[in-house]
Amino acid sequence: MRLEGRATRSIWLEPDGWSVGIFDQRRLPWALERLVLKTPGQAFDAIADMATRGAPLIGAVAAYGLALALREDPSTASLERSFAHLASARPTAVNLRWALERVRAAVAERPADERTALAYAQAARLCDEDVAANRAIGEAGLPLIREIAARKGGEPVNILTHCNAGWLATVDWGTATAPIYLAHDEGLPVHVWVDETRPRNQGALTAFELAGHGVPHSVVVDNAGGLLMQQGRVDMVIVGTDRVTANGDVCNKIGTYLKALAAQAHGIAFHVALPSSSFDPATPDGAAVPIEQRASDEIRFIPGPDDHGAQTRVGITASPAFNPAFDITPAGLVTGYVTEKGLIRDAAGLFTLR
Repeated sequence: MRLEGRATRSIWLEPDGWSVGIFDQRRLPWALERLVLKTPGQAFDAIADMATRGAPLIGAVAAYGLALALREDPSTASLERSFAHLASARPTAVNLRWALERVRAAVAERPADERTALAYAQAARLCDEDVAANRAIGEAGLPLIREIAARKGGEPVNILTHCNAGWLATVDWGTATAPIYLAHDEGLPVHVWVDETRPRNQGALTAFELAGHGVPHSVVVDNAGGLLMQQGRVDMVIVGTDRVTANGDVCNKIGTYLKALAAQAHGIAFHVALPSSSFDPATPDGAAVPIEQRASDEIRFIPGPDDHGAQTRVGITASPAFNPAFDITPAGLVTGYVTEKGLIRDAAGLFTLR
């Protein structure tokens, strides 16, 4: 994707060839700052503190975090200790453990002096695979937008998103945004309604991306989605996911379930974009997914710049707050799953991803 006019990925190796660069998403969209990760502890903190976000990108950062750990100490004890620590950074996104398991499997049976290079190679492979998968997701979802565009006869296709499932949440392209970018680049008229996605305002990251790529969009408060659908101003909904269970239930950022209910009520297609790594056949349904409970201060305070551009934090309530990070959208509300292997219409088809 394009950032400051240049093709950019969300994770990279620094010029030294071993430390890992990422964007500090806590500072976006107000400041474009880069973090350099040199230790597995720094990789853990980046994931846990949401300096890096999005299920696929969390997996990539964790994979490199394990490589950093083996660079410090390539022993089996270090491998297992660092694996367990990184896996605990955030409990809900299945990509985190999936990526760690990929790296561990690549090095576990190899001599200690080979492990670091193998871990770095596996992490790089994961990143390249993510880029290819997301591009393929875009190709699979593009016909959905083309069909609506043809029906509308030149009027913009209005697409509602929730949270950030763009290139900042992956290595490149994004999941839910990949079809949008391809449609825009093809010349199809599109407009994106971007949910702000409280409490972390991750819609601001989606808007930052779309603006950088020149895609028309408008940020809306989370609860505007129902009205927009009721007024006929939404043609389709597409979201990402942190985990899809064996029966097709979708775990995604809190508020996704309400969008799916509104879409069903108004006969609007609700699609979920995911790479194979986000499908979790070992978890039977959404009820079995651990829902991360985050700090109440994420609700009680809002960070951002003041009128003079200085970063500040504003309180909005002194009351206790409850802050579940995700909710579960039942499979029955999902029109289709947009994957790198094509559009899947029912949960049974998800098993082709494994």
